[in-house]
Amino acid sequence: MSKRHQVIIVGGGPVGHGMAIELGLRGIDCVLVERHVDIVEIPKGQNLSHRTVEHFWRWGCERQLREARTMPKGHATGGITLYKTLLTEHWHSAGINRQEPIRTYYHTRNERLPQYQTERVLRDRAAELPGVTLIYGKVARDVTDTGTEVRVTVADAPGDQRRFYSWSADEQDRSDADTGVEVLRADYVIGCDGGHSLVRGAMGTDRDGVNFDQRMVLSVFRSKELHEALSIYPDCSTYRVMDPALDGYWKFFGRVDLGEDFFFHAPVPKDTVRETFDWDAMLAEAVGRPVASTLTHIGFWDLRVKVATAYRRGRMLIAGDAAHQHPPYGGFGLNTGLEDVSNLGWKLAGVLQGWADDAVLDSYGAERRPIIAQTSDRIIAGGIEKDRAYLDVCARAQTPAAFKTAWAEFGAQITGYVATYEPHYEGSPIVFGPPGGETGIAGEHSFTARAGHHLPPRDLGTGESAFEALGDGFTLLAFGEARDRVDPFEAAARRLGIPFRVVGDSAASPAARDYGAALILVRPDQYVAWAGSAGDAASILGRATGRAA
Repeated sequence: MSKRHQVIIVGGGPVGHGMAIELGLRGIDCVLVERHVDIVEIPKGQNLSHRTVEHFWRWGCERQLREARTMPKGHATGGITLYKTLLTEHWHSAGINRQEPIRTYYHTRNERLPQYQTERVLRDRAAELPGVTLIYGKVARDVTDTGTEVRVTVADAPGDQRRFYSWSADEQDRSDADTGVEVLRADYVIGCDGGHSLVRGAMGTDRDGVNFDQRMVLSVFRSKELHEALSIYPDCSTYRVMDPALDGYWKFFGRVDLGEDFFFHAPVPKDTVRETFDWDAMLAEAVGRPVASTLTHIGFWDLRVKVATAYRRGRMLIAGDAAHQHPPYGGFGLNTGLEDVSNLGWKLAGVLQGWADDAVLDSYGAERRPIIAQTSDRIIAGGIEKDRAYLDVCARAQTPAAFKTAWAEFGAQITGYVATYEPHYEGSPIVFGPPGGETGIAGEHSFTARAGHHLPPRDLGTGESAFEALGDGFTLLAFGEARDRVDPFEAAARRLGIPFRVVGDSAASPAARDYGAALILVRPDQYVAWAGSAGDAASILGRATGRAA
């Protein structure tokens, strides 16, 4: 058998490579298995949130990410919403700066670039880490949990390495006779292997969610004429065409660069195939007039939301699309997948290094699944329903004045969810949330340090951001005369072997004033585990690492 690793990662898209980096930086020996030797250049997964770019900052590759963007520096990453056609007199610009309300809640600003560029940055960073082994051109065929280890049988991937953007096709292709067969062994396996996940199948985990029974097309094309026609609008990156006849779904144009390259999503009849797809007619209808274009890629996908009922079974875990499958509404897929990585990485490292209890791995699903389920139900499915209702009012308007009012109301709700979309883990078994607290997506971007919430960046008395002062393990922020209350935490951390640092600061600093607590225990994923003025250090650290969960 092959060398035994601590973790096997099946699937090497952005989530798989992010997981390899997260574990590698924490000193975990991991091997990643990915079928594709080369990156498939289909411009999906473009929008990277403020929180996602924080991960790149921590991983030491934020600069490389910024340099890999295909849009000019400073170009707006948001978009506009238009009525019925791309070239119309009725449109809203609210989406261009819709990230503005949360800009100061995170340490980094958001970014926009094609997923293939993001994956290149992640591949390069993972290759730099000594504890990470990258195997390309291999595909996992079988996953077994023996109770004491996991075994993953891999073989050479089929020669045809094309990856179409299709959620309805079966991606578990197999050659007639596998070659290059070997068995990888490890303590744990993480499935980052997409919607048709082999690892999830081995776990025997079901999925629930919403199937909209709607076929969609993704087209990638070049059009100088369209680029020039869009000069009538402010600088932006996306154009969402909303037509009441589409029943709440959209026609969505996105820029790949600030030239002639675009991608386009739209609903199509269920029986549409490449041979019957009339691209020129669809583009002309969406734009509002014919425009010359060159089609470079076409694929189809089914509009559905699927969430796994369990994220862990024994030594097998899943993340990203293997755990939750989103349509590209709102850019949640890649962002939520990389947040899975941040949440699971430190917990798995803690178990493997002996400073966290195995129970902490169960908190991964307890924390992440409610976030995903609520995002799917309230933001994605709920957003489609809201769009349908608002557009129906627009369509039934009897006068220009009535339409103007209805269209303005529709525009006002476009940014509504951003102000209240603040994922948190208040109901987690390993944080000290409020009585009756529940994990979810609804919250406020407050600078108060709250258990279960992301720690916002605030300045210490030295001028350094508290966020930058956080360690790779647990960090205790201590303000004012709290030394006698810090010592028990340091002693408990030493006894339990927990990676731990103390950051002391004046009670008069901006951070102390805004956070509103003398002591704040921050987890390795930058979420607050506990905040207060005094407490039983051993019990707090024990619960935060799964010992009392």
